[in-house]
Amino acid sequence: MPKLERRSAQRFPIERALRLRSFNRQGIQQTGQGRTINISSTGILFATDQPLVPGRRVEVTVSWPAQLNETCGLQFVARGRVVRVEPGRAALEIQQHEFRTAPAGLNAARRPN
Repeated sequence: MPKLERRSAQRFPIERALRLRSFNRQGIQQTGQGRTINISSTGILFATDQPLVPGRRVEVTVSWPAQLNETCGLQFVARGRVVRVEPGRAALEIQQHEFRTAPAGLNAARRPN
């Protein structure tokens, strides 16, 4: 029997470097790095070097593969909550997002290490 797809948004296999910050009521609790595995309009699945807790508020900054006017690197910044964790991986439900220009000297189109 085929597995039913519960997700309403199409996922895209985009592998990019990311930085994350998780928050508690007092502010930033932890920071870390990782890489995206796939992205949709409603969520991000990513590999991470940090153990995360379901329900935790997280902000991820992803080096975006496109550039603004073919000269300025972009970053995709998403905020939301962790909805699933597995060893070395977590899924984020996107609640807010924006694109920002990358800081000078960073090439957002660079492949992750």
